[in-house]
Amino acid sequence: MNVLIIEDEKPAARLLQRKLQKLNLEAATMLHSVEESIAWFNTNEHPDLIFLDIQLSDGLSFEIFEAVTINSAVIFTTAYDEYALRAFKLNSIDYLLKPIDEDDLEAAVNKYKERQPASQNLSLDFDQIKRMLANPAEKAYKKRFTIKTGQHLKMVNTEDVECFYSENKGTYIHTKDNRDYLLETTLEQLENELDPAEFFRVSRKFIVSVSVIKDIVVYTNSRLKITLPTYKEDEVIVSRERVSDFREWLG
Repeated sequence: MNVLIIEDEKPAARLLQRKLQKLNLEAATMLHSVEESIAWFNTNEHPDLIFLDIQLSDGLSFEIFEAVTINSAVIFTTAYDEYALRAFKLNSIDYLLKPIDEDDLEAAVNKYKERQPASQNLSLDFDQIKRMLANPAEKAYKKRFTIKTGQHLKMVNTEDVECFYSENKGTYIHTKDNRDYLLETTLEQLENELDPAEFFRVSRKFIVSVSVIKDIVVYTNSRLKITLPTYKEDEVIVSRERVSDFREWLG
């Protein structure tokens, strides 16, 4: 199966590529803009399946289909909510909300395999979609947490957080004043709720805040070690598979 990824955020494109490899799918080509994609489609054989981000750096990806006739099957990848996707859901194989869950990805790929379309004539209502996405509401990331301590409720703002970590099947928040609180959530859920410009999942155990990182040193096996102001219970290590994305996140 010939697979193409169109995604303007290169770390997200590489992450999707790695997740597809786990499903024995190889996306050898990754495109990152409307202009680049139009040029590529005009000079290359079109793929069987496209993973398509909606908002690219130079415009909406639908502009590609307005410029080039494409009959590939499409799975949309997007941070837009379900309401905005209703306009074109029936014209695609599926859509995946970011960050992409591996189980959802496998289900979407299986849906494509079951249909095995020889071609897919995209009849998207571009005008309707553009009207719905012209002024999308910004995603509301979590700004504070309400934590129960005994008989009291404590408010913790995200700006006061050093990191989130998992331990003994529990998820904890560690604050700048060197306190730890148990949360009724998981790191996976937190990834969806936290601003990705401020927080990064460095490993299966830790999500860290960029604003508090004191030091970063090269660690064993091509990993990185992070020093935080007050958290000292365990080493905060950037896992090897996340190092490249972490470096790009730091800018």
